[in-house]
Amino acid sequence: MRDSGPILAFDTSGPFCAAALLRGGEVLWQGDWHGARGQAEQLFPLLEDGLAQTGLTWADLTRLGVGVGPGNFTGIRIAVSAARGLALSLGIPAIGVSRLEAQVLDAPRPAVSLVAAPRGSVYVQTFLPDGPHPPALHTAADLATLALPADASLLGVDLAVQAESLNRPITPPPHLLAVAIATIAARAPADSPRPAPLYLRAADAAPASDPPPIILS
Repeated sequence: MRDSGPILAFDTSGPFCAAALLRGGEVLWQGDWHGARGQAEQLFPLLEDGLAQTGLTWADLTRLGVGVGPGNFTGIRIAVSAARGLALSLGIPAIGVSRLEAQVLDAPRPAVSLVAAPRGSVYVQTFLPDGPHPPALHTAADLATLALPADASLLGVDLAVQAESLNRPITPPPHLLAVAIATIAARAPADSPRPAPLYLRAADAAPASDPPPIILS
């Protein structure tokens, strides 16, 4: 059953904060902020601005939607931890939504969702009429030989290099990211699992190069 109350959704999985407020399928507000760093500092002022502009309060919300990735590790953790904390304090469900799924909301099937990854790689998920394939990470070298449905539309943003390698156009998603996340969250069961990061690659962090301290007995 669709939740028709006010739903707040947000995503910080890239160099941005994206947020939207929906009620009964109507977009009440959407806002964003762009920057390589600072999502943790910018997210809550952005959300509070959206509530203020719509005349809503935190207590009016009936559900949260949050982007769980794939994308930047730190950014994903910021949004997921914020959503889980808010859900606990407000006593409402928080629904995790993949950015790959959000990008193909209302797109005809088959559709291929793509999200840029470091070093020219790309996260890819194919959505067929009978359901989606598992998401995967492909390197830049893989793209020229990547087998995708010939009749599928390719959807994503900021993927000019990948489009050239695939030799196919990549078009923008039908909806703004946070609006799509809120729409999907509204349709999800209220008892959905708590949001958890969607990581499709190993962390970039490397072990410390300094020798460990000597422990004196």
